[in-house]
Amino acid sequence: QKSPGLQQGFRSMFFMLTPNESSFQKVEAVPQYVEQATPFFIGLMVLELLVGVLKTGGSVVTISDGLTSISAGMVSRLPMLLMRGCELSAYMYVWDHYHLVELPWDSAWTWWLTFLGVDFCYYWVHRFAHEVAVLWAAHQVHHSSEYYNLTTALRQSLTQQFTSWIFYMPLALALPPSIFAVHIQLNLLYQFWIHTELIRDLGPLELIFNTPKHHRVHHGRNLYCIDKNYGGILIIWDRIFGTFASETDKVIYGLVFPIRRFEILHVQFHYYLYLWKKSKIYKTIIHKLATFFNGPSWKPGKSRLGDHDDNPKVTGKEVPHDPSWSMPLQVYVVIHFLLVLGTYHELIENKMMLSQLTVLGMTCYILLTLTSLGFIIDQRYKAFRGVICRYFILKFSHCKPTSQVSFHVSMPARSLLWRLLMSFSCLSSESVFSWMDSNSITLDCSRWF
Repeated sequence: QKSPGLQQGFRSMFFMLTPNESSFQKVEAVPQYVEQATPFFIGLMVLELLVGVLKTGGSVVTISDGLTSISAGMVSRLPMLLMRGCELSAYMYVWDHYHLVELPWDSAWTWWLTFLGVDFCYYWVHRFAHEVAVLWAAHQVHHSSEYYNLTTALRQSLTQQFTSWIFYMPLALALPPSIFAVHIQLNLLYQFWIHTELIRDLGPLELIFNTPKHHRVHHGRNLYCIDKNYGGILIIWDRIFGTFASETDKVIYGLVFPIRRFEILHVQFHYYLYLWKKSKIYKTIIHKLATFFNGPSWKPGKSRLGDHDDNPKVTGKEVPHDPSWSMPLQVYVVIHFLLVLGTYHELIENKMMLSQLTVLGMTCYILLTLTSLGFIIDQRYKAFRGVICRYFILKFSHCKPTSQVSFHVSMPARSLLWRLLMSFSCLSSESVFSWMDSNSITLDCSRWF
């Protein structure tokens, strides 16, 4: 695989690549545009933060919400460590066994037709994710933030990728997998920069393209915003199929019933549990199945999609959930998040050189750390369990050179530095126990349950 240069990588964020520079004969030659976009994600988030401070006098992102969004993005990419993406794998299978025609991979017509096909299919992926409850259980992760900034774009679902592939399969009857592999990535990257409140209006571009203005509506829980503006790159699909809405009243972001939690596994899976409990209320198998396959608001006696009569009324004065927590805890959480982010980066970069046991161990460490940090932000008693378990994983995997369990990457200088950082993580985990015992974490315990 050829890595895109700095300029080409930046242009890929805005769908500004030409067919000539992004057409490939083999899937193996297609760059990993998404994985290689990390520096641009970070750079644009920092830029948004700085511009936000200059423009509004305050931060556009909070530590609790921003780290939760980035954590969700990390968790959503973990399956890629063990397998190729579901969408591309299924696409290649259908192409190999059932394609009807083979359009030339090096034709600009093929490239543009694939662009339209992928974006059209994404519209229906997105729409079904809102209109079928079990698919919404996955997609609600992306809508669970009560803020709207570039970190929100990274708040992705772990499970949505296991169903979205179905919608792209008709394209595999004619369009080469290598060109599909390009556009499925570019479509996702384009949607990063539209998650901001700082860009208000783009003039004539608003007629054709999905923009921050249109996508703000999509993320709103105002009545006029719900189930609108599903487009990925193009907004024309919404105009054609009657799901377009213009931004009018102040948009209040988040789920209709906000979860007000930051623990990452709860963010990812709570709605599945809700659907299961909801289905148990009904007696007939038809109603039980309808709980999962009708709209999220469906109830017996209502239309397939249900209605919004039971929604809390949006007044425009709602304030996003931003829990009060001490500065020492914030410092602890940020430091450990940066450490686990470094571990995640090392794992993604070197996955081909690591054993399956090592990959599994590092994946467990990442999940446990992110879960523990979420419990700390939520100030729940389970934070103790997570920090204790994480402490022992670190002790036996990083902090003891003689340990038989080693997640060591064979790059001496970097690995030595990383062991020093992990040693610090062990020490700070030890110190946080005594700090928690003597400070506010052990006060007002009724808040934790």
